[in-house]
Amino acid sequence: MTLTKRIIPCLDVKNGRVVKGLNFESIKDAGDPVELATKYSNEGADELVFLDITASDEQRATIKDLVRKVASVIDIPFTVGGGVKSLDDARNILLNGADKVGINTGAIKNPKVITELMELFGRQCVVIAIDAKKNYDVKENVTVFYENGKKFWFEVFIYGGKEGTGLDAVIWSKKAEQMGAGEILLTSIDKDGTKDGYDITLTKAIVDTLSIPVIASGGCGKPDDMVEIFEKSNVDAALAASIFHYETHGVIGVKTFLKDKKIPVRL
Repeated sequence: MTLTKRIIPCLDVKNGRVVKGLNFESIKDAGDPVELATKYSNEGADELVFLDITASDEQRATIKDLVRKVASVIDIPFTVGGGVKSLDDARNILLNGADKVGINTGAIKNPKVITELMELFGRQCVVIAIDAKKNYDVKENVTVFYENGKKFWFEVFIYGGKEGTGLDAVIWSKKAEQMGAGEILLTSIDKDGTKDGYDITLTKAIVDTLSIPVIASGGCGKPDDMVEIFEKSNVDAALAASIFHYETHGVIGVKTFLKDKKIPVRL
């Protein structure tokens, strides 16, 4: 039996509003989280991701009230991330209606928290978000790629893409899986907001390394981009923001397009 591919709209939230940027910068408004969540749930999105994008950088917890409001209007799996550092942060998010917890900075700072979350809430609740960017300054013990004769590797970034960690994304993804991650939300910072397609090299490398599901994120500008990432990598889900927020394409339209291209989706 072929597993269907999941289509996941993403709500990047700042100051209570959904926003969209380019390479994690130049942020602009995209609407009300509760209204957008209602729309996507009704249109047949498979899941919804809510990222409080400035929580880690501002050293604060995720906006719980807003999470609760969004959870109350949808009936699809709901992942929430942003500022999660501890079991208490995760518990608060889950108690306010999330099904899964996304964690990036907190997991890099304290990898043991991945195992603690898995043991307490179950592996299926633990989504490790990895924000990665090409680094052409190749060092030892990294996974090296080649493009136009140039060598590079993918570095993990934290604090909403503001700070490099020196960690190799492929190696870190494997460690996260070993520590108890149930899923990886993989975002290419280079591709974020560009609308010129997902980073296939990055996505394929991580998918081929892991046995847990991977969600591709960053760069989707049209349904063809989703077709390409599903055809060229064995990724489990495609996440997108711009194409849904700005009414370019509805969830149903995208899924119908994918089905016509022989990508297994749930309609």
